Amino acid sequence: MSTLRVRKKSHGMAWVLLVMGLLPGSLAAGPADPSHLKGGSVNLKGREPFTGYLVKPAGKGPFPGVVVIIEWWGLNDQIKGVADRLAAEGYVALAPDLYHGNVTSDPEKAHELMRGLDEQEAMSDLGSAVDHLRSLPEVGKARIGSVGFCMGGGLSLQLALHRPDLSGAVVFYGQPEIDPAVLKGAACPILGLFGAQDQGIPKPKVEAMAKTLNEVGKGAEVKIYPDAGHAFFNETRPSYNAADAADAWRRTVAFFKAHLKQ
Repeated sequence: MSTLRVRKKSHGMAWVLLVMGLLPGSLAAGPADPSHLKGGSVNLKGREPFTGYLVKPAGKGPFPGVVVIIEWWGLNDQIKGVADRLAAEGYVALAPDLYHGNVTSDPEKAHELMRGLDEQEAMSDLGSAVDHLRSLPEVGKARIGSVGFCMGGGLSLQLALHRPDLSGAVVFYGQPEIDPAVLKGAACPILGLFGAQDQGIPKPKVEAMAKTLNEVGKGAEVKIYPDAGHAFFNETRPSYNAADAADAWRRTVAFFKAHLKQ
């Protein structure tokens, strides 16, 4: 496995480091257990009222917050499970229902729902989710990040480019951005997690994004898994790759710890 890293130095310079293998040390720790946590539906104020799935860690906080952004299937149990896992790691996690009640397991229907989602309206709803997290006493002035998958991965990247108060964004196999003028606007560090076998997102485009982030001096890490395809993190899909998903989760937890908890 290879990792392209872009780190922003204190004097504004950045560099790319190619690393072979897994990250050492604390990243090898086992996952936190979310079984004792209970999430539920919350009402959100957007273009029109909509809902989301909210789950909190035990205790009073303040805790950092994370917006969890859906794949094209909608707000299903798998996405809620990601939110549960983040709450077990000490984050208030909110997964907004960008489809406003629609959810499916049928690829044709999912494609239809995704094509029908207006990006500006989705960004408005995501902004409402960030604002809702900020309003919670358990979050308050703590830092907020985002993580998204597939369609949601692209939206997580866009949130980093358009939301100045975001502190970190994780992009699971979302469409990359390579325009330097656009990437200069990134408000926070970015972690990108991709599969080299993904037929919809060519590896050269992912590498071009990492290179461009380096050139514009933005802190980022882009990880490409040689044997993984699209949706390698989703345990309900045939494309699931257990080893790469576990490594990607360790990196996600480490990234949020570095950028949201300090």
